Amino acid sequence: MTSSALSVRNMTFIAMFVALTAIGGQVRLDIGPAPITLQTLVVMLAGSILGARRGLLSMVVFIALVAVGAPLLSGFRGGLGALVGPTGGYILSWPLAAFVTGWIVEKCAANGRIKTWQIVLAHIAGGILVIHAIGFPWLVMVMNLPLNPDTLISSLLIFMPGDFIKAFVGAPVALAVYKAIPSLKPGRKSNMA
Repeated sequence: MTSSALSVRNMTFIAMFVALTAIGGQVRLDIGPAPITLQTLVVMLAGSILGARRGLLSMVVFIALVAVGAPLLSGFRGGLGALVGPTGGYILSWPLAAFVTGWIVEKCAANGRIKTWQIVLAHIAGGILVIHAIGFPWLVMVMNLPLNPDTLISSLLIFMPGDFIKAFVGAPVALAVYKAIPSLKPGRKSNMA
């Protein structure tokens, strides 16, 4: 395959995850100061399916589109205001989260066959720890919330059960995609092109 064909292929996969991230934002449950959406599941999958580099790029493209006003966030929001508001830290963490997830999956795959538990671990590290390590302090700062047990429960811990479900559900989805599209399986040279 020529490098231009691979570039078109990469752009297609990146665009697909941008679209999936936008769709995931419209599946929402409003509890606490930030809605629960499927967008974090898509971030996890972007890393585990596309790999570190393309996963990061898909989230950078998504954020760039939001920054210029595309209504891609939950509730069809967009614009710079959405990125600097209370949930901005979560959104801005997505490129790093996808990268970390993809990097871990790629490292695990380099040692042989990728296992479900390794993908779950990557989803937890990138899709939960990275996102909340950036998003929660941002939320507390922007909303001027006191750092006390009530804030931890209502603004952080409330999201954990759903996030862990997403991490576990995403692993067999990633494995199914690797089976359906072998060129996306981590560790393959064509995956890095």
